[in-house]
Amino acid sequence: MFASVRLTDLGIPKLWKEDPEVLWPNALRPGVTVGLLTYLARGSHGYGLDRVPLEGGFVLAANHFASLDHPLIGIFSPRTVFYMAKAELLEVPIVGELLIWTGGFPVKRGLADRDALREARRLVREGHVVGVHVEGTRQRLGYPGEVKIGGMMIAMQEGVPVVPCAVETFKWNAKTNRRACVVVWGHPIATDGFSRDRAGYDALTEQVTSEILRLWRLACEAVANGHPKELSDGTRRFHVFGYPFLLNGKRPVPG
Repeated sequence: MFASVRLTDLGIPKLWKEDPEVLWPNALRPGVTVGLLTYLARGSHGYGLDRVPLEGGFVLAANHFASLDHPLIGIFSPRTVFYMAKAELLEVPIVGELLIWTGGFPVKRGLADRDALREARRLVREGHVVGVHVEGTRQRLGYPGEVKIGGMMIAMQEGVPVVPCAVETFKWNAKTNRRACVVVWGHPIATDGFSRDRAGYDALTEQVTSEILRLWRLACEAVANGHPKELSDGTRRFHVFGYPFLLNGKRPVPG
């Protein structure tokens, strides 16, 4: 922990005004993109990036298989993502601090972490993107698990949409199984049509669960078919080579 504290005490975050939306797209994203797409997960692709809102706050609801998921979604997102991450991870020296610098904030797993929920609500209220792995932990059986209600509550209480996103990264491993993976984005799901009670939360959770499962199946289809330019439902493929790395606030182009 000492090394992590020293980095901040040196005043390094002041170089980017302590703003993740400056550090991630302008300094870290290019290097992470090159590292992932040429070394750690060569040949990976994103689909449906044109569905991601370029303005306004929303909750990014994604499934979770591997440690690759955070950066993979990050490079295939036109927006900087503020991730709700397990508190233990953010306590890891240097790594945890880098995650905080790029928008990570802690959540205590298995508890009703009111501080994390308040921070998430503040971020989406101020127009940022909050990323939530809605199952709460990595799934070990190869398919998306049960969606928890927390992310839905954040979106509904602040009146922002939920944007579903599915990853196909199962069994990816930096040491033993570096392989091409896939991210598929869905259309935003408006929350203003749901009642602000348990029945409404459950109804939204059911819709998001269904959509993540559908998108995950499309991601599996993409891997099985060699990453075609278009999936069976018309979702288009995108890549980050061939147009500027700095996607923040810019509409990506298919390829």
